[in-house]
Amino acid sequence: MTTAQTRPTAPPLLVADGLRKTYQLPGGGSLVAAHDVSFTLPTGGSVGIVGESGSGKTTVARMLVGLVRPDAGTITVDGRDRTAGRRRGRGERLARAREIQMVFQDPYLSLDPRLTARQCLATSLSLHAASDADARIGELLDRVGLGSREAAARPHEMSGGQQQRLAIARALAVNPRVLVLDEAVAALDVSIQSQILRLLVDIRQDTGLALVFISHDLAVVQHVTDETVVMRRGTVVEQGPTQRLLTAPEDGYTRALLASVPRRGWDPAAAVRDRAAASAGGQHSGKVPD
Repeated sequence: MTTAQTRPTAPPLLVADGLRKTYQLPGGGSLVAAHDVSFTLPTGGSVGIVGESGSGKTTVARMLVGLVRPDAGTITVDGRDRTAGRRRGRGERLARAREIQMVFQDPYLSLDPRLTARQCLATSLSLHAASDADARIGELLDRVGLGSREAAARPHEMSGGQQQRLAIARALAVNPRVLVLDEAVAALDVSIQSQILRLLVDIRQDTGLALVFISHDLAVVQHVTDETVVMRRGTVVEQGPTQRLLTAPEDGYTRALLASVPRRGWDPAAAVRDRAAASAGGQHSGKVPD
């Protein structure tokens, strides 16, 4: 009889293994944006990738969705290698898009200003030959909390929070396995941030969607992630369960990030000192693209 002790563990949904990306500078030389970055994501799981601007976290996000090709390392979804160097036809590109979708920091720039919310979703669904598009559009709008008024609105007629809800709905339209969110709440007011974070938690619970949440803010990451990867200057300095990282960080840089989060009794001068000490203790490798 199979017991809880002997039951095999399900393989991870997404595996990033040894990712590396180097950018060549126009005047000569190079910058290593990501070096040996590895992590796994289970089905329905959520991982945060955090670090300051220049840590390389956005480069990792763009490699995950295929906007940037890694120089080394692999990305697999359900054991399928997304980094294999071969020419891809339209069908395979669409299949890859159904695996991983991305939501960007500025929703307005990612949306077509000419299209209403309904037209935006219809366009995405048409690319993937979705059946019963009208019913699906209504379902998506309802899922992200947008009504008939917003459905007929164009991006400039929406608030920032409504725009981001539409961007999330568009990403969900193809039923992706993984949703990558790159600073998806950073440009929003705090009250709107909490609404979007609650929405993401609900979507994950209801659908089993797995999340990769890119952020510079540990206070935000704690609400939506199970595991966290801390990056600094292109390398992973610490990773593990989010709750453990927030309560007992092992690396000085992680402690400095936590000390920078405003809270009751927060001392900004102490936060600056902690950040300076962490910088002095690390090996400087130059600024890398975020």
